[in-house]
Amino acid sequence: MPPTFTPSAKLLQLLPEAVVQTDALWEITYLNPAWTTLTGHSVEAALGRSLLEFVHPDDIGTMRSGMPVFRLRFADADYRWVRLKLHPETDAALRVISRQGVLIEITEVTEQVLVEIRQRFLRLLETIDGVVWEAEIGVGNTFLSPQVERLFGYSVEEWRSDPGFWRAHVHPDDLAQALLIDDAAYNATHSYAYEMSYRLIAKSGKVVWVRDLCRAVVEPGRPNRMIGLMIDVTQQKNTELELLRSENRYSLATRGSNDGIWYWDLRTDALHVSGRFHQIVGLGSGDHVHDGGWSFLEQLIDPEDRVRVQAAYRRHLSGNSPNFSVDFRAFHAAGRLVWVNWRGLAEFEDGVAVRMAGSLSDLADRGSSYDALTSLPGRPLFRDRLANLMALHQNEAANCDGVPSRDGATMFAVLLLDLNGFKAVNDNYGHHVGDRLLQQVARRLESCVRAVDLVARMSGDEFNVLLESIDPAEASNRAQQIASALAAPYVVGEHTVISGASIGLVSSASRLATVDDYLRAADTAMYQAKSQSLGVCVFQPTCRSSA
Repeated sequence: MPPTFTPSAKLLQLLPEAVVQTDALWEITYLNPAWTTLTGHSVEAALGRSLLEFVHPDDIGTMRSGMPVFRLRFADADYRWVRLKLHPETDAALRVISRQGVLIEITEVTEQVLVEIRQRFLRLLETIDGVVWEAEIGVGNTFLSPQVERLFGYSVEEWRSDPGFWRAHVHPDDLAQALLIDDAAYNATHSYAYEMSYRLIAKSGKVVWVRDLCRAVVEPGRPNRMIGLMIDVTQQKNTELELLRSENRYSLATRGSNDGIWYWDLRTDALHVSGRFHQIVGLGSGDHVHDGGWSFLEQLIDPEDRVRVQAAYRRHLSGNSPNFSVDFRAFHAAGRLVWVNWRGLAEFEDGVAVRMAGSLSDLADRGSSYDALTSLPGRPLFRDRLANLMALHQNEAANCDGVPSRDGATMFAVLLLDLNGFKAVNDNYGHHVGDRLLQQVARRLESCVRAVDLVARMSGDEFNVLLESIDPAEASNRAQQIASALAAPYVVGEHTVISGASIGLVSSASRLATVDDYLRAADTAMYQAKSQSLGVCVFQPTCRSSA
């Protein structure tokens, strides 16, 4: 229904430019006669219809968002480029009730240039997973990209019709801080970039975490305006909050065991660690989020253990083990090495590991797990490592129809050695000399094995060696090298001590069932080596020297 004209409205009819007025939902409420002169459509036929009916279908989205340049259908059915900058009129509550503007044909501007500019703009909007916006003080959003409908459920018209819409839909708990930042931008005296994080209530009632990257634009002679990009970061925030909740829950459960916990986002490579994790390696209370997870861990691991540690968790990430657990020497901030156990479990999506979580344990706190005299792992750690290797070997066998691979990838060998004449050393020179002899034996054993192998002190003068990724023949040769190294004289203070070793060896080729089975087999071979002065004895039905 045509409005009642005021004197000013009568003047509008005399203008040569087409004047257009719509309500908040684009229904045409007023047109002056120049509309017919420009477009060929009669005023009467257009009133009451949506302006969007006259806009080219490809331009409707950007036009609704606030782009003033688009193609309009003229009466001859041809689309022509026009410019229509619509200015909002608001009610007492500052809600948009109508929009007015002057329609100008800009066909004289090269159409191809306009098409290219518009296409570039559309492609840019389509690649951005967020809402591009522009707002002006007292007006609200002058531009809002269509993604607002997908991310928050509100139509562009709903949002743009109310200058207070954004403020009305920020979560109440975040509103005060958001308004403080927003008001500062509206009243700024210079242009600057800023960022906000807050929760927004979507149309469905869902709470959406938003990261808003903004810029306040201050120009002489015009009100301040802001431009920005709203990004949905709900998943990231929920992950961070769940990590915090999980750490709080887990810290209660692990306080007694004194473990540190960690969470590794493999997609961003950000490693989150607990305060106890930092304490174990002496890092204090610094930042608990480390960008570049492996780079942070690598600098903590003794160089001789790095390859073995990396191989352990990579085997898990490749799906070859249900979890991972690896012991290594870590650099403590105090300048010493500490034995730790690092274990964890990965979560996979579409076959790809996306995150891991687990614990870090100070093995010195486990008593018998760590030998203070020789600085070697003890029996419990050796058993854990052996059990892990057995699982890998058995898993490979199951995947290969019961026949393990012959490339040695998961094959291993267990060595048990006992020093010859150690009691006599203690009796003749004293236990302090015996202790220093054990320390030298430990160092020689470590020098005889690779970084992936493990040397442990079991008790007294008994040591175990776990050789990884090695076939039976190579294991026998390595045992012989160890026997030769330990047979060389030791200089302990003013004494020269000769104390070789008897070594029992059992290979994974024997396919024993349990950890205890391997330890008993190695023990049996070792006693046969000692009783027959063989040096090295390989566990088999008839034990013979490898010399």
